[in-house]
Amino acid sequence: MEIKTFADFDLPVKVLDVLADDNLFEPTPIQKKSFSHILSGRDVMGIAQTGTGKTLAYVLPILKQWKYNKTGNPTVLVLVPTRELVVQVAGILENLAQNLTARIIGVYGGKNINTQKLLFKDGCDILVGTPGRIMDLAIDNAISLKEVKQLVIDEFDEMLNLGFRPQLTHIFEMMKEKRQNILFSATMTENVDAMLEEYFAGPIEISLAKSGTPLEKIEQIAYKVQNFNTKINLLANLLESNEDLSKVLIFCNNKKHADYLFTKIDELFPGEFDVIHSNKSQNYRLRAMRNFENEDLRGIITTDIMARGLDISNITHVINFEISEIPEQYIHRIGRTGRADKNGISISFVTENEEKSLLEIEVLMNKEITLQDFPENVAINPLKIASEKDEVIMKDIAPVKMYEGGGAFHEKKEKNRKINLGGPTKRNPPKTKPSNRGQAKTKAKRKK
Repeated sequence: MEIKTFADFDLPVKVLDVLADDNLFEPTPIQKKSFSHILSGRDVMGIAQTGTGKTLAYVLPILKQWKYNKTGNPTVLVLVPTRELVVQVAGILENLAQNLTARIIGVYGGKNINTQKLLFKDGCDILVGTPGRIMDLAIDNAISLKEVKQLVIDEFDEMLNLGFRPQLTHIFEMMKEKRQNILFSATMTENVDAMLEEYFAGPIEISLAKSGTPLEKIEQIAYKVQNFNTKINLLANLLESNEDLSKVLIFCNNKKHADYLFTKIDELFPGEFDVIHSNKSQNYRLRAMRNFENEDLRGIITTDIMARGLDISNITHVINFEISEIPEQYIHRIGRTGRADKNGISISFVTENEEKSLLEIEVLMNKEITLQDFPENVAINPLKIASEKDEVIMKDIAPVKMYEGGGAFHEKKEKNRKINLGGPTKRNPPKTKPSNRGQAKTKAKRKK
């Protein structure tokens, strides 16, 4: 039967009602392709571009099969790489299951683990979390993973890029082998291949697009720029002259650069932008994202912490203020715009040192990014930031002379050396001194 609407999935009426309230009626291609395979109970590996509806692709069949568990232990475990994704996925599940009795809990690091343990006092059916916090809770016996029947790993490639493999393998050991594994990733990497071969039994692969393929509805342009401070001038010019840049996500490569850029942009456009990175508290980050979603902010300056999975609607532009050194990450960045069949624009600022990274991105996508002429009215700022300055090469320093034993000590001067002659009997006898003061006084009187 051809799938045309969510009603064709034969979902519970209570779930269909929520979808209708959210004006969601027609499933996306990845949702159509994966639904029956997930219902079959076999392991599934879904490869799809960001923004194609991967979350609902696994959430809907899970809710269709969901049954209340009397023991209070989770039967569904969803692992995601970041705190923001925990909040987002748990929120989607809570919304869709609002008329069901499913107990849904989201946990992540950075919050008091003892407080999170209290969340499980009434039981849990569907658990969403980051690998580290899930593992900690299981080790502390706050939760049991022995009854998990469906394991979902979302953003699988990013999970491995962030170094979560040890936590994942530990979690696998805490669960029964007889379970369904549902894996979703935006890109297929060697690390993903290795994990699939080692831990999963021949999953059905559902591929919506070749890994690295850009979203067709995103226009990609780039400017060649001299340095970081000149990039600030260019960004300010574009924001000043183009009102279409109304909901903008700006990516830097690290927290320090993001903070520096924010201080400069906030001076020029006070109150219109905010900054998000891993050093910001979770409440701060969630508040900034909420203000951005509600369009109380014009833009967010961030790191790759916001490049994955987050669903913020109607982002008009993604600006790569710095070019990612990982080509696949560029795909995730620009995928924050052009979502839900809408058009988007990606703008990249490229210094000479970043041209190689841009070329690697173009090779990955098999697509050239259109270069724009640098605006004549934008001032060139020759001042370099610390990371752009030439590396200082130290002169060779003569090695310190050492003892034969290898200790890093200077050779002692001749006059400070002590010679061991073998013992007190072989040393020179000490000079004799007057036995008492009386003898010394007698000699003094004779001289007089």
